[in-house]
Amino acid sequence: MLKVGIILGSTRPGRTGEVVAQWVRDLAAKRGDAEYEIVDLLDYDLGNLDEPEHPSTGNYQHEHTRRWSAKIASLDAFVIVTPEYNNSYPGALKNALDFLYTEWTNKAAGFVGYGVDGAPRAISHLRHVLGLLSVATVSNQVGLSIHTDFVDGFNPAGFHEDRLNAVLDQVHTWGSALRPLRG
Repeated sequence: MLKVGIILGSTRPGRTGEVVAQWVRDLAAKRGDAEYEIVDLLDYDLGNLDEPEHPSTGNYQHEHTRRWSAKIASLDAFVIVTPEYNNSYPGALKNALDFLYTEWTNKAAGFVGYGVDGAPRAISHLRHVLGLLSVATVSNQVGLSIHTDFVDGFNPAGFHEDRLNAVLDQVHTWGSALRPLRG
């Protein structure tokens, strides 16, 4: 069965991403087509990139990197949950991507963004960086607005569930198709 990590891309205190990632996991789990798990960057204590060798070597000196490597290597695809900070995605997420190389290669990723207008610039920047890591990013995405989907708590508009299912359909299709390339 395909293993999909729902990467919680913010480490900010009081972050909104936790409820969004939970929403993604709860809806995804109902599908029964893959194993879905939340991968919280806070659980890996990566700090700033501190590996002396290039990530493509896979020669990691630090335990936090080896743990992060093992987790990403164990997954076939990703749904990245990201806020938009200053027209891009969080530095902690960029750092987490930069720690590894081979572990990302030939996998698929979809996006659920949130912010003032649904995080389109953050997602666009992620697409570019993930492309350089040889991650196939799917065309559908979910954009949640803090002005409409987070009024009186997290209450996403009904159409977001359809959009999320479209993202998950593509992530599943591409994640499965790329599996043979990973051996």
